[in-house]
Amino acid sequence: MTDPVISPKGAVAMERTTCCVVGGGPAGMVLGLLLARAGVAVTVLEKHGDFLRDFRGDTVHPSTLALLDDLGLAGQFGRLPQRRVTTVQLPLGPDRSLVTVGNIGALRGKYNYIAMVPQWDLLNLLVDEAAREPSFSVRMNTEATAFLMERTGVPAGRAKPRARGRVTGVRYRTSDGRTGELRATLTVACDGRSSLARALPELRLRKFTCPMDAWWFRLPRREDDPHGLVGGVGDRFFSAMIDRGDYWQCAALIPKGTDTRRRAAGLDRFMGEFTAAVPWLADRVHALGSWDDVKLLDVRLDRLRRWHRPGLLCIGDAAHAMSPVFGIGINLAVEDAVAAARYLVEPLRAGAVDLRTVRRVQCRRWPTTAATQALQRFAHTNVLEPVLSGRPPFGSRKRAQRLSELISTSRWLNRLPAYFLAYGALRERPPAASVR
Repeated sequence: MTDPVISPKGAVAMERTTCCVVGGGPAGMVLGLLLARAGVAVTVLEKHGDFLRDFRGDTVHPSTLALLDDLGLAGQFGRLPQRRVTTVQLPLGPDRSLVTVGNIGALRGKYNYIAMVPQWDLLNLLVDEAAREPSFSVRMNTEATAFLMERTGVPAGRAKPRARGRVTGVRYRTSDGRTGELRATLTVACDGRSSLARALPELRLRKFTCPMDAWWFRLPRREDDPHGLVGGVGDRFFSAMIDRGDYWQCAALIPKGTDTRRRAAGLDRFMGEFTAAVPWLADRVHALGSWDDVKLLDVRLDRLRRWHRPGLLCIGDAAHAMSPVFGIGINLAVEDAVAAARYLVEPLRAGAVDLRTVRRVQCRRWPTTAATQALQRFAHTNVLEPVLSGRPPFGSRKRAQRLSELISTSRWLNRLPAYFLAYGALRERPPAASVR
């Protein structure tokens, strides 16, 4: 991996902005828009030339829908092609029949659904809106390759990791090979679980065990199929289907590290296992022509112990990689960006962001992150790990069935997972200067 800390020598171009956002995903683009609307000069660096990538998180939760409404973007978003999901169903009945364990549609409020929208459409909307602000800039095909550091004067080899100075920006490389430096009052890492910031030892990455990886693929959908988010349990895998209108976006969770072995067993065997778990899709599994149609996601669950150092803040997956359980990684990332904007607007306007300010962002968002990951780890231990090992969840089928019946028949218990899916543990409000 490239050393994330360099001296400023050798750069071809040297530029300056107030806030450099590394990564143009949902967290980066939401933060860029909020800061630019508040009059802060912000530059977003995105290493790809566009946002067109399959099997990215396409869920837009009620909290994000409410944010778009606050920003005056609800009308534009509503015109995007989308599918609305209001229920979560799992095969927990006595004959593996589908049981509704979360009814988002029963929640009060204007946005009681999850909008399934291609992520590139959402990101393009955010970029187009941010581009209206004279203080906003986005650079596609531009990858941050190292952090610029303000040295402390301590001889190399003697400085402790925490004494290496302040982050003052990044060095970047464009797709055509040009290099340069972008200096900034604050650099915000929004570049996901492979973030450049994660190579900084003082941020201390903490990893949690994950029992599964995920296969992603598509299957045709029919109008008489179930609606919403639908699950299925197979032989040592758990499937989840996301209603995308004319097709199902499918995930099969398989035991960690078994991708190569399972692929070697043949696609026909997998299709047979999938059909046993989701029999109503049996006549469509042959839409998978080869293993090339099945993409592997290496599932990780981790978080940085420290999300900051002088001149640097990490949010979203850069600070905490989430399991696909509950499908709320994007929701957390966007809420991180909203909270960060609220704390950062005034210091960035003043031209100085001290360590106390970036600490406040982590203090605000860490409890929600830790609580969400604790719930995901609980689901890993009590549901996914047993299923992937061929054992019943929660220790016995009777116990699992009693729990599912309690959730499905209790109005409040049915709404609790629905509210968590919709809003997470803590709702964030954008800074007043960004609302129009």
